[in-house]
Amino acid sequence: MKKFTLLTLAAVFVCSLAVAQNYKYEFTVVKENPATSVKNQASTGTCWCFATTSFFESELLRMGKGEYDLSEMYVVRKNYNRRTDDNYLRRGKGNIGPGSVSHMYTWVMDHYGLIPEEVYHGINYDSETHNHADLSNYIKVINGVAVEKKKRVPTEIMEGVLDAYLGKVPEKFTYKGKEYTPETFYKSLGLNVNDYVELTSFTHHPFYQQIPVEIPDNWDHALYYNLPLDELMEVMDYAINNGYTIAWDGDVSEKSFDFAHQVAILPADKDAKVREMTQYYEEIPVTQELRQQWFENFTTTDDHLMHVTGISKDQKGNKYYITKNSWGTQRNGTGYLNMSENYVRAKTIGIMIHKDAIPKAIKAKLGIK
Repeated sequence: MKKFTLLTLAAVFVCSLAVAQNYKYEFTVVKENPATSVKNQASTGTCWCFATTSFFESELLRMGKGEYDLSEMYVVRKNYNRRTDDNYLRRGKGNIGPGSVSHMYTWVMDHYGLIPEEVYHGINYDSETHNHADLSNYIKVINGVAVEKKKRVPTEIMEGVLDAYLGKVPEKFTYKGKEYTPETFYKSLGLNVNDYVELTSFTHHPFYQQIPVEIPDNWDHALYYNLPLDELMEVMDYAINNGYTIAWDGDVSEKSFDFAHQVAILPADKDAKVREMTQYYEEIPVTQELRQQWFENFTTTDDHLMHVTGISKDQKGNKYYITKNSWGTQRNGTGYLNMSENYVRAKTIGIMIHKDAIPKAIKAKLGIK
């Protein structure tokens, strides 16, 4: 018994020493732009909508319109209607999963308007947080039957399922003493979908042209402006330093994406156990060629959308991008993380920004007015 106690004490001492030696990344804000509170997508694959909603809420703050909390689930619902039609016309070869990208938000906004969160929270089932496991399964079945029967999904069936899980959409609602429809509410915000563009950087397409990005969530095959990597990064820096924020689509599957410790890096040591945070890690420099290689061998995948709001630096002076996630605040205390410049260079699939957030010289190369 005494021997066991001594061994136990020794083990505790070693563990305590290891914890004390853990490296802690410390970040200093260089530039940060206003954003609304962190939300939680919970058990849904709707990060695209949460990130883009947050982006437009920041746009409203930037425009002096005040703080809004917009309904994510209203946009998710309308997106399901659209992708159901797309999947049917593609004879079941479309994408009817929950994932999408930022321009699908602007499509819904333009065609069906927006609704405040307090009017439509999108939870019509026994849960305090979003959970779309059952909804996703029903949507798959409904779409499968439609293709098998060679008949579009009846409106009353699709709307019935969406009503059951997300709640009925009000035709009219009162917000801050005024009556709106979703369309008139959107118009009251002063947003213009034509002001927003998506950018990317891949060498299998020409630069300075609009190109398709071959990812499953770009199921409507929309076009992105294609820039050299250095110019894409120049756009991001220019945007942030001039008061704009960025809807970011990229890869968070790397083991060096450590949300719990609020950091995402690309260590040069492939065997680095980054999530143990035992030391500072030198990063691999990311070139256009490496970025392309990782995209084409599926090392870089389209996993997640988040909202980039600022720039920070660590205690060694390295640059990071302050990023608002949609996983709530309980997992890391803030809901934010810092993605290193190298991580962003490698793992960005695409970004959405206001067209005025692009430097004039680059905008001219792209033919954007």
